[in-house]
Order: sequence, then structure tokens, then C-alpha cells
Amino acid sequence: MHDMVQHYYGTELESSADLKTTACCDASAVPHWLKPLLANIHPEVLSRYYGCGLVCPTDLQGCRVLDLGSGTGRDVYALAQLVGKDGSVVGVDMTDEQLAIAEEHHAYHTEKFGYDNVRFIKGYIEKLDELDLEPSSFDIIVSNCVINLSPDKAAVMRGIRRLLKKGGEFYFSDVYADRRIPEAVREDPVLYGECLGGALYWNDFTHLAQSNGFPDARLVEDRPLAITDATLAARLGSIRFFSATYRLFHIDELEPACEDYGQAVIYRGSMTHHPERFELDKHHSIEAGKVFPVCGNTWRMLHDSRFAQHFDFIGDFKRHYGIFEGCGSALPFDDSTPEASSNKSGCC
Repeated sequence: MHDMVQHYYGTELESSADLKTTACCDASAVPHWLKPLLANIHPEVLSRYYGCGLVCPTDLQGCRVLDLGSGTGRDVYALAQLVGKDGSVVGVDMTDEQLAIAEEHHAYHTEKFGYDNVRFIKGYIEKLDELDLEPSSFDIIVSNCVINLSPDKAAVMRGIRRLLKKGGEFYFSDVYADRRIPEAVREDPVLYGECLGGALYWNDFTHLAQSNGFPDARLVEDRPLAITDATLAARLGSIRFFSATYRLFHIDELEPACEDYGQAVIYRGSMTHHPERFELDKHHSIEAGKVFPVCGNTWRMLHDSRFAQHFDFIGDFKRHYGIFEGCGSALPFDDSTPEASSNKSGCC
């Protein structure tokens, strides 16, 4: 699989225009504050971008960031501007051709930014423990349409948790399927290279995250992917694919479900570019200055991370009220009155 991916991204693809899906982000959807940063990046680096999402999370000033599968460095050079001269960004990739382009334009970006806070390493994302990377040393780890290409996704997740600081975040975009991928699709070199053959069934991803120390994966945004090549579309049949961005926090106390402890937060409106509201994920849009009830996990994600300085916190964990209403789970037991259930059979 490694050889196949290296060949596809090092030789077959010459630019993002060669992709056979709509995986690459629509430039018109890029937030206004990010466009000037992308304009500072060398055109060749931009032309060889193969991501499927935006991996530029909020509030990065001074952070230490790791980009897995950094390619020619588009995201690395964008993140380098967001973390500033007091932060740093490390890019890891296994493809020589991609790394060569990233390094070729290193000096260009140093001059453009006025500082050099970037480093690139050749390596496999399944073997992060073999690289010159200190455990518990990164505030943020990102990845853009790369995890699906890995033949050992569990090893990648273990490595990520090992490298993240407590309260750190894995913020990444990838491709997911609405069902498990058949073997014929997984073994097709073009479909694999196009990030389809190795895509996880979304529910398998949830279980993978939980079993590797991330019990509450938060979906930030998603969109359906169109297969623009008719031949490939025919091979895929009725499988549907989606680009999705998730955030996972390295917080030991997170629970498998959203539990209600009567807590709330108030966003101070102090994050750059987000004075009106903060979008934690697809279901938590927190308006500035307003008391916002949250479950215990959300409280911890905000309180035990770099976001704490931007919030006021209400409540603690002394009293539990059951599952948090509207979290997707519900009481599993029949809550009806005896009268309402009198006509039901006693059989299971």
C-alpha cells in the first residue's frame, strides 16, 4: 500500500486538477481570514494540494503543530502563519517527490513570513514513534485526507495520542463511506490513491477513535463527494462518500456519552476572527455573552484545553442528571406508565 500511494502521489498526480473526485476544497468556501495566508504560499505548493478539508483550527498563536501526510506543505505553510514566530509546525510525509517541493520553497516562505518556524521529516505516519518527535509535545496534530491512505489506521491513532499534550487536539479532514468498502474496491490502485479504497465506514471510525483513547469524536463539518470520473463511479456502485472534519481531544476524563451535570459556559468573544460565536463542532455554535448549557464532555473540551481562557465556566461534576438531552442517546428503558403498557405482551 505504501508503494502504491507513493507512486500515485509522487508520479501519477502532477496537480490537484488530476484528481478524479471533488475531494479538494472549493476555494470559494475558504473563510475570508484564511485567503490572505494562502496567497502567501508559493503557487507550485498550492497547485499540488490534495486535501479534502480545511485543517486550520481556531486559536493557534504560539502552538506547536504536527501535520501528518504534509505533502508539498500547503497546510504546513498556512499553519506556520497562524502559530506565528513563537509557534512551530512539523510536517511528516513518506513521498520524496512531495517533500522535495516542500523543501525547495522553504526559503521562499521564510522570506515571505519574516521567520522560519517550519521543519519537514520523511517518515511513515504508522511509525511516529520511530521519528525525532518527543511524546506529549504537540498542542495540535492535523491531517488532511491522509488517514484513509494508511494500511494501519489504529497505529496512526495510537501514535497521535502519544504525541499530543494533555488537552491537545487532533483536528483532521478525511474521506468516509456510508458502508464498509468491498475488497475489490480496496485493492484497486486508482481508487485507493483517490482516497476512496481506504476510506473507513463512518461508524467504524467512531469505534476506532474510542478504542484508541478518543471516546467522543466531534464532527465539525462534512460534505458529499462526487466521483467525476464515470469509469470509477461505475466501479464504486452505490457506495456514497463524504469529506468530513473531526476534532478529537486528548482528555482522559472524557466519557463515551454526553452526560448532564447541570453545567454551562459563557463565550467571551475573545478569539481572533470569531467575535460573535465559537463553533466547537457541528452541534455546538456558542454565541458570545450568552449562557450555553453543555454536557460534561463539552465542558471538559473547553475547560481542559487551550480554549479555557476564552470562556467562563458554570458548574462542576458533583451532581449527575443522566444523559444530556439531545445528544443522540436516550434512556433505553420503557418510560411509559403502567396503564399505557397494560396491553403489551410479557415476552421479550
